[in-house]
Amino acid sequence: MSARPRRARAVRSLAAARPALERLYEKFDDASSATDPVHLVRRYRADADREVAGFCAAALAFGRVASVLGSIEALLAVMGPSPASYLRTFDPRRHRQALQPLRHRWTSGDDLVELLRILRQMLVTAGSIERFFLAGYRRDADDVGDALNSFCARALALSGQTCRPGVGYFFPRPAAGSACKRLNLYLRWMVRRDHIDFGIWRHVSTAKLVVPLDTHVIRVSQCLGLTSYRSPGWAMARQITASLRQIDPDDPVKYDFSLCHIGMHEACGFSRPQRDARCPLRGVCRPGPRRPAASRRSSDRR
Repeated sequence: MSARPRRARAVRSLAAARPALERLYEKFDDASSATDPVHLVRRYRADADREVAGFCAAALAFGRVASVLGSIEALLAVMGPSPASYLRTFDPRRHRQALQPLRHRWTSGDDLVELLRILRQMLVTAGSIERFFLAGYRRDADDVGDALNSFCARALALSGQTCRPGVGYFFPRPAAGSACKRLNLYLRWMVRRDHIDFGIWRHVSTAKLVVPLDTHVIRVSQCLGLTSYRSPGWAMARQITASLRQIDPDDPVKYDFSLCHIGMHEACGFSRPQRDARCPLRGVCRPGPRRPAASRRSSDRR
């Protein structure tokens, strides 16, 4: 089958999926709907604290959920009741001792010290993380890809010659092929506004956001035919977003939280023996053939 008929079929499938996606969005658009790092940020009331705490939470949002939440809690405990105030007065020499014992997978306490030093420099030079980001943002760009390239390059430049190798993991670039999952997650929290996302940033359009790509979103997106890519990366994230933009041009990532939690709740039938029996999108998705057990285990390790 040629690309054009496949694309036409995908468009028809998306049109059929919209009512189910809307129902799913309404179900999950609730602050108590699921355990997620964003809920740890919600405890702060001031926008400045949510902006800083949100970046730290998103930066550590990789690995098992329990481990992620525990690591974020430990870092926020050190930062105290006002993460923004802590960051404005942050001194690596004075605060290093409290941060060094912290570790999240390969991220060390010293990596966190350097991350906080960079974030403090953003506040000093621009006044907020948002304003630092906006220095590389263009309203006429297709999406936030170029802005993320600029943001990460300028952030790492703040670290200078002393930048630790692990710190680069906090600032991946689309230009290098990275899906930038954690940065896109942070942007979703800051830019969108509903019962989950805060909508603190006023000058970035929701239409320009790119879906935060993780294994759960990939699995459900492949079921729905939102992407033809097999390997995760920026190209896949953009294609999934482009597909969702056909459903909602002004807010293509509104379904991200819902799609992710279908996978987290093991409801997706992609490559699973139950197929789509428990999936709230059954009837509009196309779960693939079940993979051999060895293949699934290999994929889970990546």
